[in-house]
Amino acid sequence: MQFGFRTFITDPFVLIFLSVVSGLILGEVRIGRFSLGTSGGLFTGLFFGWYIYASYALPYKDMAAADVPKYASAMLSGGVVPSVLFDFSLILFVAAVGLLASKDLGTVVKRYGAKFILLGFAVTLAGAGGIFLLTRIFPDQNPYAVSGVYTGALTSSPGLAAAIESVAKYGGEAQAQVGYGHAVGYAPGVLIVIIAMQFFPLIFRIDIEKEKERFHEEIGAAENASTEQGKVKEVGFDIIAFFLACFLGYFVGSVKLYLGPAVKYFSLGSTGGILVTSLVLGFIGKIGPLNFRMDTKVLGVIREIGLAMFLAIVGLRYGYDTVNSLLSSGAMLAMFSFVDGLFAIIVGYVLGRYVFKLNWIILAGALCGGMTSTPGLGAAIDSTKSDDVASGYGATYPFALLGMVVFTILLHTFV
Repeated sequence: MQFGFRTFITDPFVLIFLSVVSGLILGEVRIGRFSLGTSGGLFTGLFFGWYIYASYALPYKDMAAADVPKYASAMLSGGVVPSVLFDFSLILFVAAVGLLASKDLGTVVKRYGAKFILLGFAVTLAGAGGIFLLTRIFPDQNPYAVSGVYTGALTSSPGLAAAIESVAKYGGEAQAQVGYGHAVGYAPGVLIVIIAMQFFPLIFRIDIEKEKERFHEEIGAAENASTEQGKVKEVGFDIIAFFLACFLGYFVGSVKLYLGPAVKYFSLGSTGGILVTSLVLGFIGKIGPLNFRMDTKVLGVIREIGLAMFLAIVGLRYGYDTVNSLLSSGAMLAMFSFVDGLFAIIVGYVLGRYVFKLNWIILAGALCGGMTSTPGLGAAIDSTKSDDVASGYGATYPFALLGMVVFTILLHTFV
């Protein structure tokens, strides 16, 4: 019998399963009212991602290709876990969340619509302003890396694309610095939203059950409304409808709209496209033989599987860069990301809670949407035990993405 331990322990699926299982066990540990829940996989993924890359890939980095083992070569070229697995787990999660939260979409947008638009721009503007202030307090930072930190702090791939494009005229080194800043800033940006979703109810003494009651009072009993979508009968699971929602959403996310010479092209990306499409299709309910109103228990299982895998993969892919940056010159940039993310989400909370008077269920989703944080959405669902937060996320997310693109370009100009 033969068993190659190095090949086995570096296999992406083994690492995902290991991170998910250990993360869910860690998430069960409670300290008072606090627990990590499904987010535990992010932290175990960070550890395994750092250890595996440092132990089994980094030693071969400067060797000739012929001397590098296949497992190490795969990690050096594509990361500890391939990006395609990252994308697939994210697609499963957001499609399930969109279909789960879709039934009240019309009422939610009608009641809170303008507030979502303002929150989306306010949070991203606060993030850009925070980074600008930090560069004035700590001026000796690479300006290209700093613009990347902003996109990482708010976990925005479209923002990263805009930042890279805006510095293209300065050469490959400038673009590399933008990518480095994004990589360093991404994990702290994810962490701050997850922490906020867990701790804001404790810090601000929010009674989640009362907030749920308030939410349902404000939007009304949608299931009793005399509208056609309210009469659509749920099916157990329509696999064709589910994957059609994924396909159409991926297409919508791939479409780029030209918004003028300053912003140029804007797209929702795969996450935004699938989420918005799932919300709309689920709201419609039924198209011909296809039923997009599916059993909540089935969609809930898909959501949990997708989220657990997604968080673990985030940790695995960013583990080495995160730990290495904290132990080296990137520590300051990581601090920038954490402080900036905290500042942006606090600004959004104050605006949403005390100015717009939003209930926590909607506001939690809107804050995650404003931060363009899909892991944060998972933490919000986990902490509130309600999929309704996704309505706020889905309605805020497109405006936050647009704000990210605009403010990234402006930030680079001023920094």
